[in-house]
Amino acid sequence: MAEVVAIKPAVADGPVLATQDMGVLRLTLASPPANALSLAIMAALQAEFDRVKADKSVRVIILAASGKVFCAGHDLKEMTAHRAEPDRGRAFFEQTFAACANLMQTIVRHPKPVIAEVDGLATAAGLQLVASCDLAIASHEATFCTPGVNIGLFCSTPMVALSRNVSRKQAMEMLLTGETIDAATAREFGLINRIVPREYLNQVVNKYAQTIASKSSLVVKTGKEAFYAQAEMGLADAYAYTGRVMVKNMLARDAEEGIGAFIGKRKPEWTDE
Repeated sequence: MAEVVAIKPAVADGPVLATQDMGVLRLTLASPPANALSLAIMAALQAEFDRVKADKSVRVIILAASGKVFCAGHDLKEMTAHRAEPDRGRAFFEQTFAACANLMQTIVRHPKPVIAEVDGLATAAGLQLVASCDLAIASHEATFCTPGVNIGLFCSTPMVALSRNVSRKQAMEMLLTGETIDAATAREFGLINRIVPREYLNQVVNKYAQTIASKSSLVVKTGKEAFYAQAEMGLADAYAYTGRVMVKNMLARDAEEGIGAFIGKRKPEWTDE
């Protein structure tokens, strides 16, 4: 039976529900209808990601949502309420965007692979959340947009994650028009990996998660870290860096075991060392 943990920083029923089963931690945004990224929900997510960084029982993380909206971005009502303060909300705005930036970077730098399971609308910082995950699998009903330009607030921070997933022209198309794209277009742009019928979404995502969870967690951690690090380097530096990573990886016990198992035509037994 899956272990169930409720995270309750601010809401009685909790803005995030955590369930763990067979090495996979599922984090579900549980604040419908919008699942907006309030400070409370970002704190709950941050706490969960931080909690399992060194937890060997967690090998993969799935990020999902309840309701018809995956995530509507920042909680604009929460932010607007602070405009009445003497600084017109500046301190709260800075706190909100800093918390969001930290959360997104935590996902990218996290040692565990993170898969977004998207069913419904992912808009603004909600799209940023999807783009920050390592993989994203969506239902046919999923839609995506960066509509800030329509309300006088350009999606500058979501732009960081978006522009690291799709081409510049495609990113600017979304950012300048604010128009919503469907799942097929999102896949064409490179924002998501796969599109599946809604009734099979959970099954497909779990299959991806279990496939990754069956690998050496040391090797997966090494590869994820190297992927994002080399992406920020020039060509020569990237090859020099990944060469060092390969040497270190070759000296790991799991590489010795995996190569030995391949040569011996047997199933490897990982020690995650």
